Amino acid sequence: MDIDIRALPTPCYLVDERLILRNLEILHSVQQRTGCRILLALKGFSMYSVFPLVGSYLKGVTSSSLFEARLGHEEMGKEVHIYAPAYIDEEFEEILAHCDHITFNSFDQWNRFKDKVKNTKIKKISCGIRINPEYSEIETPIYDPCYQFSRLGVTLNNFRPEELEGIEGLHFHTMCEQNSDTLERTIQVVDQKFGKFIGSMKWLNLGGGHHITRPDYDIETLVRCINFFQDKYGVDIYLEPGEAVALNTGYLVAKVLDIVDNDMKIAILDTSAACHMPDVLEMPYRPNIIDAGQPGEYPFTYRLGGLTCLAGDIIGDYSFRQPLKPGDRLVFCDMAHYTMVKNNTFNGVNLPSIARFNEEEGIKLIKQFGYEDFKTRLS
Repeated sequence: MDIDIRALPTPCYLVDERLILRNLEILHSVQQRTGCRILLALKGFSMYSVFPLVGSYLKGVTSSSLFEARLGHEEMGKEVHIYAPAYIDEEFEEILAHCDHITFNSFDQWNRFKDKVKNTKIKKISCGIRINPEYSEIETPIYDPCYQFSRLGVTLNNFRPEELEGIEGLHFHTMCEQNSDTLERTIQVVDQKFGKFIGSMKWLNLGGGHHITRPDYDIETLVRCINFFQDKYGVDIYLEPGEAVALNTGYLVAKVLDIVDNDMKIAILDTSAACHMPDVLEMPYRPNIIDAGQPGEYPFTYRLGGLTCLAGDIIGDYSFRQPLKPGDRLVFCDMAHYTMVKNNTFNGVNLPSIARFNEEEGIKLIKQFGYEDFKTRLS
């Protein structure tokens, strides 16, 4: 890491725009080669201070709620897509004002809202249905949209072709942090089950979970998958990665507060897995730390814990070349996606500050939080 972090407050998310740009160039190359349209999924990364940069490469955003849709519309101003398992009646008029594409989770939802879509005078909106091919290769159930009894998408047995009038697209999302070989196997199932309906559509959305910017990702297979549907059915193809846009672009800078001993050394930090990086507990996974190793790899091993009262607020076990002491800073890697969007103030723990870095401005502190941010969320 070539950024001087000593002046940053802790804890602090730091996003390196140079790394965002690298990812965007990879994604844009897929667009150029195939003619597909790639959207930023705001559920994974919604740091809107970098939306001007993202919008100069991608075609817009996809959202999962009214607030995400409004943010994308106001701060990027390009295509705005939305999908939700169900829409709230009182919000739907405002959704119409912000969105260009609306995907429905069921035919009942489509029938409930289709007259409002057709009668709106704001703009023409393209509507789609989410399908569930009942095929996925995700091992963690909480992230698997195709597990048994999933509430997400319409299965073939429940598909109603007689109610497709007004529907212009189909959408499926079956992947999570996966390579394109998974997509290639998935599209064979989608084509077999739903191909007879794709031919009458204008667009097909392949969802998210594509780890396109990962070093080992097979872009050639992705291009082949996109071209397969375009050549066979003449549909426009959308992809909506969130993680791939921000993958390996951000850090969480934290500080050691204390060292305790309970048959092993435990470092208490001013950050929290539960509050500031909840996927560490949900996935679960062990984030990398700059200049740290696996337990026992270096002379001094510590368990890193958060500052909440949750017993399981543990980030993981790490080893270091030198003993840790209060005041030392640790830099967690790959902390841009699914961190800021999921963090919380459990225990009244303050939210990390947010900063970005580029070569023209250096480090720029974008946002700091305080007591009022905690208080105003409550009653």
